[in-house]
Amino acid sequence: MKSTALTNVHIALGAKMVPFAGYNMPVQYTGINDEHATVRNSVGVFDVSHMGEFILKGENALELIQRVTSNDASKLVDGKVQYSCLPNENGGIVDDLLVYRIDEKTYMLVVNASNIEKDWNWISDRNTNGVEMHNISDKTSLLAVQGPKATAALQKLTEFDLAGMEYYSFKKGKFAGVDNVVVSATGYTGAGGFEIYFDNEHADQIWKAIFEAGAEFGIKPIGLGARDTLRLEKGFALYGNDIDDNTSPLEAGLGWITKFTKEFTNSAALKAEKEAGLKNKLVGFEMIERGIPRHDYEIFDAEGNKIGRVTSGTQSPSLQKAIGLGYVTLENAAIDTDIFIGIRDNKVKAKVVKYPFL
Repeated sequence: MKSTALTNVHIALGAKMVPFAGYNMPVQYTGINDEHATVRNSVGVFDVSHMGEFILKGENALELIQRVTSNDASKLVDGKVQYSCLPNENGGIVDDLLVYRIDEKTYMLVVNASNIEKDWNWISDRNTNGVEMHNISDKTSLLAVQGPKATAALQKLTEFDLAGMEYYSFKKGKFAGVDNVVVSATGYTGAGGFEIYFDNEHADQIWKAIFEAGAEFGIKPIGLGARDTLRLEKGFALYGNDIDDNTSPLEAGLGWITKFTKEFTNSAALKAEKEAGLKNKLVGFEMIERGIPRHDYEIFDAEGNKIGRVTSGTQSPSLQKAIGLGYVTLENAAIDTDIFIGIRDNKVKAKVVKYPFL
C-alpha cells in the first residue's frame, strides 16, 4: 500500500486510516458529520495526493487531448481548467478528469487515483504523434482546501488575488514561501475553495502554513468519508460508482462535456446514441420512507418492475435526509416520479428529485 507525503501526519492526528485506490488514506478524524459541517460552514483540508497527474508537452499535445477527451480543449486558454472524460470504444468511460492548460504546448491532466495506470496506458497507446508525456503522480502532492473561509485563509499565503480567480482557473507561482505551486479554483465539494499542487518535498511546510493561516476560522483536516457526502449533496459523479467503463456519458448527464464539434474516441457512436434517444438516465432521488440507499441496490417502479440501480447513496448531513443517485429507465426519470429502493427484503419508497440536492 502506498503512502502520501503526509500519511504520518494523518496518523499522528488520530485519523482512521483505510486502504483506498492502493493508498493508506484518512477516512475520518473527528467524524464525518462534524467534518462535513466544517467544510460547508468554514474551511477544511483534504489530502488528495493519491490523485494522478500527467504532463503532456509538445506541438501535438492539444491534438492528442482532443482525440482522447470528450470536451473541446481548444477552448482553453492559459490558466484555465476544463472538466472532461476519456470515452472508451464501447460507449463507456475510461475515466473523468481535469485538463489544465499551462501554455499553448503544455497541459496537465488530473485523473482518478484508481485509474492512474489505466489512463496512462490508454493515452500512451494513442500517442502516435510524439507528444512528450510525464507521469508526475508519485512526486506530486495535492491538498484540497475547501469551504467558504478558504479564500480568506489562503490569501495570507500568496500574492495571487484569490477572490478574483474565476471558477476553473489557476495560477502558478509562489505559495506559502514555496515556488512552482499550482493554486486552482476547483474542488469536489461545491463549498468553494482551492486545490493546491506541489512537490512532495514541500508537503509538511505547506500543510503547516495552511493550518496556521486557517486557525482563526477553525480549520480542520477532513477525511474521504466527508468528501463523499459533500460531493454527493452536489450531485458530482464518482468514478467507479456513478460512472465507469460501462456507463454512457450521455446517460450520466455529461452531455455538456461531450462536444460533437470535433472527432474523439467513439464520438460517432455517442452522437448516434444521442440522436436515437437515451434509454436510461442518471437521476437524483430522496427517500420518502426510512432507509439508506447504497451502491448497487436495485430500483423498482410502483408495480415492482426492476427499472435500474443505485450508484451512490448516503444520509445527507446538511439536509438530514437520505439521498442518492441512480440510473433508471427514461420513462421513470421525471421529477417527482415515485420509485422504490430494494433495501434488504423491502421495497422502500423514494421519489426522483432535481439535483444538486443542495
